[in-house]
Amino acid sequence: MKRIPGAVIFALPPARLGLCLVLFMAPAPAQDLDPRAYARVPVDMNFVVAGFSYSDGGVVTDVTSPIQNLHATVETPSLGVGHTFSLFGQTAQAFAAIPYTWAQLSGVVVGQATTATRSGFADTRLRFSILLLGAPAAKGEEFANVPRQTILGTSLTVIAPTGQFFPEKLINIGANRWAFKPEIALSQPLGEQWLFDLYAAVWLFTRNDSFYPGSSTRTQNPLVAFQTHVSYTLGLQRWAAIDMTYYAGGLSYVNGSSMIDRQNNMRIGGTLVLPVGDRHSVKLSGSTGAIVRIGANFTTLAVGWQTWLF
Repeated sequence: MKRIPGAVIFALPPARLGLCLVLFMAPAPAQDLDPRAYARVPVDMNFVVAGFSYSDGGVVTDVTSPIQNLHATVETPSLGVGHTFSLFGQTAQAFAAIPYTWAQLSGVVVGQATTATRSGFADTRLRFSILLLGAPAAKGEEFANVPRQTILGTSLTVIAPTGQFFPEKLINIGANRWAFKPEIALSQPLGEQWLFDLYAAVWLFTRNDSFYPGSSTRTQNPLVAFQTHVSYTLGLQRWAAIDMTYYAGGLSYVNGSSMIDRQNNMRIGGTLVLPVGDRHSVKLSGSTGAIVRIGANFTTLAVGWQTWLF
């Protein structure tokens, strides 16, 4: 593909460029699909998660945008560590993950084709959760003897601006801002093998004062997100799930000008978890856009390996 001259790109108003800057690099946080995230687990345990995701797709832009036919392929390995513990007698968990991203990008800017590549560390993700009802802290045989019951949980996810970011570049891996997601969740057993999950959350964002070309300020309205999952237990530590998420809002502004990027989208997917020995498991998942009116429309495949450390 022909690379567009830099002078043409830099002549465009920052507000018209903002959409691709943030949505190209990886699926938006609201696209998360995480079944059984509030499952009861033994306390006083550590675990390690290694994962890899492959995302491919386009970005739906406003018809008036000078940037069209946006497409990205994103590969992201990640490594995370977590710890379960008792908090006020209830099951709690802390988790941190650091991803690394490779991305290949293409698009048409004011009628001319251009390509770009990026690689580097993405923003760090931190999560704290506690199961408020239905999951008293337990370990060993005590944990195994507690029957399944309705669980009410809550969590706070934080995305820290540790990823690679260059204010003068058009496309970045890191967002150069903090993001916070408080969430509340209900996990309801249905018989011995079925489980229904429902999460409700809102993403809150701080501003980026070094937005392209380095002197602009980008802000974003809150983004609400809902997840629902129906999973079926196939056997000991084996289960499969059908996943869905809906998210809306998140209108962005650059120097006070709207970027016309309010989202109102839905994704669907599936998850399969299989044990490998007593302490390990592999997680396979995939998702795609069901309704995408504006923003990232990626198909994502992911694999993860989890190991419990006693």
